[in-house]
Amino acid sequence: MRFISGLFAGKLVDRFGERLVLGAGLFMVSLFTLISGLAQSYEQLLIFRTAGGLGSSMFSVSAGALILRVVSDNQRGQAQSLYNGGFIAGGVAGPAFGGALIALSPRAPFFIYSALLIVAGIVSLIFLHESRLGAKVEQGSQERALTIKEALAIKPYLYSLFLAFLGSWILFGMRSSILPLFVVEDLKASPSLVGLSFTVALIAQGSVMVRAGKHSDKNGRKPVILAGFSIVMASLGILFLANNVTVYLIAMIVMGLGAGFAASAGAIVGDVIKGKSGKVYAFWQMAGDAGMMVGPVLLGFISDAFSYRTAIGVSAAVFSLAIIVALKIPETNSAHLGDSRKPSINEV
Repeated sequence: MRFISGLFAGKLVDRFGERLVLGAGLFMVSLFTLISGLAQSYEQLLIFRTAGGLGSSMFSVSAGALILRVVSDNQRGQAQSLYNGGFIAGGVAGPAFGGALIALSPRAPFFIYSALLIVAGIVSLIFLHESRLGAKVEQGSQERALTIKEALAIKPYLYSLFLAFLGSWILFGMRSSILPLFVVEDLKASPSLVGLSFTVALIAQGSVMVRAGKHSDKNGRKPVILAGFSIVMASLGILFLANNVTVYLIAMIVMGLGAGFAASAGAIVGDVIKGKSGKVYAFWQMAGDAGMMVGPVLLGFISDAFSYRTAIGVSAAVFSLAIIVALKIPETNSAHLGDSRKPSINEV
């Protein structure tokens, strides 16, 4: 649902501005999360969670587009890193807090999450007012929103779509689908090790993310992106060879470090569109969502037909394309290049 509603959410951002769409999206997810907590069957839960996907698309697209719009090139990498760091903190704290709530009731996490989303929606409507952030971009104005067709004519943006797809395939799709099964069934480890490995990977990612963002602001996006995707590639090699828990944990730490550097790829979108256009940002997010959907399904078939290790090997082979793209992608940070050398629509 988040994938198919991405462009619609981007159009809402261009029409009404980030603040209103962000607040409305958060309230929508809050409502359907509350109803999900009251579901009486799996079918009802699936329907309500699916309906909440539209709100998720609205707030994720508007929040991401807002971050890219309000910061300059020499701050965009740091801002993107801090923004992603917030998700990492939630990814670590949320399951731990939610797990404790399950002792009260399996429905309790839904209710608490719903209440927290209301708080977030109120914050967005009050503290993200246009008077502080700058007016939204109006169609037909001198600084109109960039169209997707125009964005696709900018080579770095086109390359960033491939990086988003391949990065999400590994860092979200593969990691969340077959790795837990690989740990339990191939390495014969306990399920608790899965949670531990994901936590240490997130800590490793968070420990370098802000510094990587600063480095990309000062020295350019390309070297940081290339380093990040190369480190993730190395982690896949270690993971493929892992035959015990220690090597597996090392692979996950290396993957987290690589993800921290690779996160700078998102700043490219803001660089080439000067932080504007909800639809262009939404299209980039959809590329990442596609990787999260295609990866698990394909790797599931490969794992069933062959093995989890084979699926990891296939992922490494596919991910090698990201290294090629990272080598070819032009530099986009004007703080490093100068505005006159930034990629433009005419650079195809």
